[in-house]
Amino acid sequence: MTLPVRDDLVGKKPYGAPQLPEAIQLNVNENPYPPSAALVADLARAVSEAGASLNRYPDREALGLRLDLAAYLTRVTGVALSVEQVWAANGSNEVLQQVCQAFGGPGRVALGFEPSYSMHPLLAAGTNTGWVAEHRAADFTLSLEVAVAAVRRHQPAITFLTTPNNPTGTVTALDVVTAVCEASTGVVVVDEAYAEFGGTVSAVTLLDAHPRLLVSRTMSKAFAGAGLRLGYLAASAEVVDALRLVRLPYHLSALTQTAARVALAHTDELLGTVEAVKAQRDRMVAGIGALGLTVVPTAANFLLFGPFEQPAQVWQQLLDRGVLVRDVSSGPGLAGWLRVNAGTEDETSAFLAALAELA
Repeated sequence: MTLPVRDDLVGKKPYGAPQLPEAIQLNVNENPYPPSAALVADLARAVSEAGASLNRYPDREALGLRLDLAAYLTRVTGVALSVEQVWAANGSNEVLQQVCQAFGGPGRVALGFEPSYSMHPLLAAGTNTGWVAEHRAADFTLSLEVAVAAVRRHQPAITFLTTPNNPTGTVTALDVVTAVCEASTGVVVVDEAYAEFGGTVSAVTLLDAHPRLLVSRTMSKAFAGAGLRLGYLAASAEVVDALRLVRLPYHLSALTQTAARVALAHTDELLGTVEAVKAQRDRMVAGIGALGLTVVPTAANFLLFGPFEQPAQVWQQLLDRGVLVRDVSSGPGLAGWLRVNAGTEDETSAFLAALAELA
């Protein structure tokens, strides 16, 4: 059967990574530490209470959740945020999709700096927004001069910056963000999905000076909530109002809002795993380097390592030994590289042992 699929989508492949539960899964940058029994018990009670009113639509504006998110961001960034400055959706991908819907579209262009998060161009394509990419330096960093020149050349409606950058783990300096904001007439999105692992100053600190700046985050990584599907964004109240124009009605279920608020009530416990994750990441950096391989400096919970002449073969050899990593080598500027995220101590040991067998 032939379907009238949009011409620009014909032949494309959906975003995704292998899900192989029988292997040690170190390929999608998850936090390896599950929620505590106390958190699960609190979650069960809260969801049970919310379940009694599932015949009613949820709070369309998710005000309680957004208040909690604003309080969290205020705590960790030192910037006082109101509920009007925070938005939430089903994962940061939906937040970014709404940004493309509100500020992109036909005749408009989004700009990114590759290699970077491969969903950004897909979100642009899905909203009929043009996509242009500039290249990072050989060490995967992004300089102020390159970024500003690209903005002036392309005049994008949306500019995507990432820190730490996925899949390289590299940091984008705040002076680069500032310069891009000053050079741009469109909105500038700083994707901080892995910010809690980096310990750097958040771009949220620049919001007052730059009203077209948007900072997106997620509860999937440091909050160990990949199954929760909750992303959020800090911006001006005017930006949030624009996103409200394109969101689907009641886009966040009552159960999602409830679960996210329970997780935020356990912030200290959940973020207590960050140092353990970073310790295993640093073990990986040292162990991979000891094998004579290159590791790109990282401020995330994952790292890029290689380069390999046959990365797909190395990926398969690691999987044959029970360890699943991410083959990113087909991405722009990533030939020869693989990505792995930090696991538990036992998972990290298994990965390093498997890699050593291939050396």
